Amino acid sequence: MIKSVSIGEEIVITTKNKIGLLADISKMLADEGINIEAAVGYMIGDVAKLMLVTSANLRIVGELQKQLYKSVKEIEEVMVEIENKPGALKVVTTELKKAGIDIRHLYITSPTSAGGSSRMVLETSDNEEAIALLSKYI
Repeated sequence: MIKSVSIGEEIVITTKNKIGLLADISKMLADEGINIEAAVGYMIGDVAKLMLVTSANLRIVGELQKQLYKSVKEIEEVMVEIENKPGALKVVTTELKKAGIDIRHLYITSPTSAGGSSRMVLETSDNEEAIALLSKYI
């Protein structure tokens, strides 16, 4: 059920929420030819938090910082490619639970075609151990 496991980076943007924030950021990325591969966003009070995995994180982080966003940083994440079928998430989460590895946050992309893979992006209490553990199931 697990096809691949690797370390990756996600961009975390924390800023004052405003209408059109994601539109502005996605336009900036599109203008640079950078693809958004996975994304999650939410708002708490008047603060917005966006987490993005892109095709060129390093190229865009400086530009985002120039745009005066409150906080832009890169965070190391575990990237897991899983089959899109029942039980795939269970395998990953059960193995991490058995090893005592805490999942701090997680989101999953949808497959682009029938029978395709999904990408799971997760931050854990021990990313290196999570990769070693999950790599056994490839």
